[in-house]
Amino acid sequence: MKNNLFVLLICLTGLLLSACSLKEDAAKLYKKETPLEADMEISSPLKADETAIIKVTLTQNGEKVENVDYVHFDIWKQDSSIKISMEEAKNEGNGIYSVSQKIDSEGLYFVKLHASNNNSIIMPQQQFVVGELSESELEYLQRDVKEQEEVHDNHH
Repeated sequence: MKNNLFVLLICLTGLLLSACSLKEDAAKLYKKETPLEADMEISSPLKADETAIIKVTLTQNGEKVENVDYVHFDIWKQDSSIKISMEEAKNEGNGIYSVSQKIDSEGLYFVKLHASNNNSIIMPQQQFVVGELSESELEYLQRDVKEQEEVHDNHH
């Protein structure tokens, strides 16, 4: 009796599991992601008291994006002495957006792009140099390189 019950249980489980198999076209039912992509360019070489021009070309699905939801730039100096937050970009057309910002002092700067289109949000960051770097900024860059090398060494 126990054997018959066990065989029946196995058969029922097999029947239930076979009913739960995936359809061959199941992947088509899910939304396909089309991420926004950015190619950022910063005018160089830069000197103190000059205007930095930061341009980004935005593409999605291999095509330039003319009208995005928003494009903003954050710019800051490595020592946090200068911060320019959420500067709105100018739409130059053909998927190119830009911002111009006068940079008053030399040093290591960072720019972060905030852009969105069709529910795809990106925030790439890039560093740039204005004039000469201070000793502390050079040490910061060297420390950052060492940390990246150690991280890569641990992965191999």
